[in-house]
Amino acid sequence: IMTTQQTKEYYKQYYINNKEKINERQYAYFKEYKNTDAYFKNQRIRRWKQRGVVAENWNDLYDLFLSINNCQKCDVELQYGIYGNNKKCLDHDHTTGVYRNVLCHSCNLKRH
Repeated sequence: IMTTQQTKEYYKQYYINNKEKINERQYAYFKEYKNTDAYFKNQRIRRWKQRGVVAENWNDLYDLFLSINNCQKCDVELQYGIYGNNKKCLDHDHTTGVYRNVLCHSCNLKRH
């Protein structure tokens, strides 16, 4: 039976000896994971949290966000992406962080 220190040393040495193989395996997993819905969901929720959005249930808010296809102010059809005036935006109160609407980029800019 190995002590904690011996175990740490064993894994450290294993990593040093197999660093390239481990990195390739991790890269392949991450590359595959980046194309999943779970990755996109986690990324979007992470960005909302960084921007100060507050929610009791992130899964419900994400499902609501996905279910809305038109701007809730001007009714333009919303598109996914990072460019364009009709990209989908989660509008929230910047003081309280509470969700208000799903808007197009244009309406979201006019609201602030």
